[in-house]
Amino acid sequence: MALRTMTALLVGLFFLLHTWGVKAQVKVAMEDRVEVTLGTAAEIPCLYTTDDGFGGLIIEWFYLDPAGKQHRIYFQDPTMRIEETNSQFTGRIKVDVTPSQGSGQVLLRVLETRLGDEVDFICLVKSLTDGNDQGKTQLRVFEKPDHPIIESVDEEIWYNNEEPVKIGSCEAKNGYPRPNITWYKDNTPLSNVPNEVSVESRVATGSSGLFSVESELSLKVVKEDQGSEFYCEVNYQVIGGFGMLESEKKKIRVRYPSDEVNLWVKSPKRDIKEGDTVEFECLGNGNPQPLVTFRRERVELNAINNVLELRNVSRLDSGRYECVTTHIETFEEVVGNTTLFVNYLEPADVSPEETLTLSQGADLNQSCNALSSLKTHTVWMKNGVKVATGNILSLRDVVYDMAGTYECMVTVPQLVGMETSAVFQLIVEGSPEISEPQSTSLEQAVESTVVLTCRARGNPRPTITWRSAGSLVDSQSNVTEDGVLSWVNVKVSSDLNVSCHASNTNGNVETLYSIKAIVPTTASPTTTLATVVPINDRPASTVGTVQSDTTDKIPRAGSSGVIIAVLIICLLLLAILGSVLYFLYKKGKICGRSGKQDLTKEKTSRDNIVVEMKSDNTEEAVLLAVNGDKKSGDQ
Repeated sequence: MALRTMTALLVGLFFLLHTWGVKAQVKVAMEDRVEVTLGTAAEIPCLYTTDDGFGGLIIEWFYLDPAGKQHRIYFQDPTMRIEETNSQFTGRIKVDVTPSQGSGQVLLRVLETRLGDEVDFICLVKSLTDGNDQGKTQLRVFEKPDHPIIESVDEEIWYNNEEPVKIGSCEAKNGYPRPNITWYKDNTPLSNVPNEVSVESRVATGSSGLFSVESELSLKVVKEDQGSEFYCEVNYQVIGGFGMLESEKKKIRVRYPSDEVNLWVKSPKRDIKEGDTVEFECLGNGNPQPLVTFRRERVELNAINNVLELRNVSRLDSGRYECVTTHIETFEEVVGNTTLFVNYLEPADVSPEETLTLSQGADLNQSCNALSSLKTHTVWMKNGVKVATGNILSLRDVVYDMAGTYECMVTVPQLVGMETSAVFQLIVEGSPEISEPQSTSLEQAVESTVVLTCRARGNPRPTITWRSAGSLVDSQSNVTEDGVLSWVNVKVSSDLNVSCHASNTNGNVETLYSIKAIVPTTASPTTTLATVVPINDRPASTVGTVQSDTTDKIPRAGSSGVIIAVLIICLLLLAILGSVLYFLYKKGKICGRSGKQDLTKEKTSRDNIVVEMKSDNTEEAVLLAVNGDKKSGDQ
């Protein structure tokens, strides 16, 4: 009780002292508007200036209801702070005062804002000397709406309706303040146009106070609307500006008849050639696609699903094709057409003949032609090798090597796989030709056998005979791919000439072999094979080979003279060596004998010194005594 009395006396004394002075000046400044998102805290500042100190101020907060009536929610003086009860803000406000010399700030914080908090707040500041001022701030509360939901009609829309028909609806829920909906077609905004565009909106308010807006679009549809994209845009207020949300895009299906049809070749996507499979496709500009029929020269053709297929086409299929439908409103024919051209390449033909027979030295001009709708390219081949280009094959001074099968291949560079070919046979007639041997002069050991071969060609096929010393020699022969191969076995007993004679109805030719017989010192009889190799098949090495009957190797015939000279020198050296040994023996320089021995005794008791010579090619040996007598091997 005493404390209350003391406080009252102090307050009274404070007022009394201030009433003796001049009335204080107070100024309040506040923001016109504070914006906040629903459910968050709002901060409303109140700035003031005063001549009094802070301790002499009274601060009050009020709000105005929609009817304009003022309600206090907070009071503060130097001795107390009071938050009004029974208010919509009870328990949700806080007031913070920040004083300074001659000025200060009073901050009202509204916690967990609600839609009903969107009112005007008044801040009143009074001094104890009756100076006062007040300010007002409007609190705005915002809530972003849900993402818009768009629904379009499912069925097709007939294009020639006299009045707009419903295209779809769009809804945006739970926004504050009320959001707005705008419709778009292909990014172009739509607005109400009498008898063409109609937009109707409905607004609903939920128990929470949030707005839901539904908009319905109706449109007088034309066939150009087929495939157009429709969507709605929601605009709403946010702190400091506006926000926007777009719905997903929807397409409508417009039903309208075809007044035009298009016919084209679907495949192949290139120039068409005989043998191809061709597909035509026909589409109208209506929706849905009309049923069409195909025809050529007024004759109807079978087709499936607006596709006409022609298999293994030929040039006879070239021409004008049509697809036809009927307009469902006017019942008139709607026709589309295209022209098909089938490229062709006829079989190649060679002229003048498919089989030509020419004499050696003649000239050839053979043509190859294939009628085509496109430019062609011709190549001549023989045995897989290109020999000429162009449709004319020219050969000058033909020879046997030019005979054979020629193929002309005609292609169309513009179309892969378009090709044809033809062949002709060239036969060359003439007198025989003998393939020249590497050597016609041979040297062979006496009693050896040489095999001579002869290869000849000609047309007609030549006959080969062998002659030696004017007489026919037995021979053997085989027919080869390009002529005749013949061979004979000749035993060498002395120098001789052997001739190979080839003849046919057009002439004859011969080759002469000269064989020189060599007498070997110790050589046994041998067989030599002399081969006449075709000119194109000649090896780099020597033609002839020598084969021994005993499989022992003997020198070639061309080196026999050198071997004989070497043997003679060896015999002379051995004879000299024997003479020296004998002289030393007689003088007693060998085996301890003196030079005074009896000469007659010497003749009967002297040892014979024998030299044995052997050839690598024979078992026969030659024994020479040192006195020059020749003895056989069994003496």
